[in-house]
Amino acid sequence: MSFDVPDDLRYLESHEWVRVDDDSARIGISDFAQDELGDVVFVDLPSEGDEIAADEDFGVVESIKAVSDLYAPVSGTVTAVNAALVDAPELINEDPYGDGWLLEVELADDAEFDDLLSPDEYEDQIA
Repeated sequence: MSFDVPDDLRYLESHEWVRVDDDSARIGISDFAQDELGDVVFVDLPSEGDEIAADEDFGVVESIKAVSDLYAPVSGTVTAVNAALVDAPELINEDPYGDGWLLEVELADDAEFDDLLSPDEYEDQIA
């Protein structure tokens, strides 16, 4: 099975992705991760204004199969949380790189982005 791995993103080994635009970053989980989880039924995310730190957990995604911690690919201050996921957590399954995004942060350190997996490295990991 082939999974969508957009080449404008960077990835954590724990299957979170980040898209950086200037000093803002949008975070979600990969197509592979949502497939492994199965149907997502609940998401617990931080609030706007909270700080998250790279490689530390910032929330939980719960599916019919498992409860999994979410890990931050980058550090920063949460500027937006995807409120649509409260009533429709299945958006993570339907569109993990679009409507199923989790949160946006103001980046604390641009250099962290360089430590993440490239799309090719991530594809090798999930192959």
